[in-house]
Amino acid sequence: MTDIRVRPATDADFNAMWTIFQSHVAEGETYVHDGTTSREEALDYWFAPGVATWVAVKGGERILGMYRLQPNQLGRGAHVANASYMVSPNAQGVGIGHLLGEHSIGEARRQGFLAMQFNFVVSTNSRALHLWKRLGFSIVGTLPKAYRHRRLGYVDAYVMYKLLEDPARWALPEED
Repeated sequence: MTDIRVRPATDADFNAMWTIFQSHVAEGETYVHDGTTSREEALDYWFAPGVATWVAVKGGERILGMYRLQPNQLGRGAHVANASYMVSPNAQGVGIGHLLGEHSIGEARRQGFLAMQFNFVVSTNSRALHLWKRLGFSIVGTLPKAYRHRRLGYVDAYVMYKLLEDPARWALPEED
């Protein structure tokens, strides 16, 4: 993994990102997007204003995975980060997700977020659940039958949360 690095994504990365995105969407087991999501919609998703997008690259810039980081909510909820991840099917099982997860936690802290929340982790996505628990996230809510899995039908989704800083040290912003 020494020749793999994480860097900000650029427009030139999108062709490879689109391929990874399409494979996850076609699988229909982990992401809410479906087969009708257009290339333009996917581009907007990964490169929307206010979204920081990162890619894991190997050697000659081969993209192995990506994540996007943004505030989970506006205004009074903007101190909590939200992130989404995808790893190339050709790079799964070798630690790319862990690398991206660790990087995103560090980047969220660097950007000043105090916590991180995943709004929709599919309950049957055992790899993701294992990874997020290993990185300190907890399941704080269950959304019964909220995801329409391509093979299994309706399955639960989880809300997962991690504090990035001790709340006793959180400074309150000046009143709006």
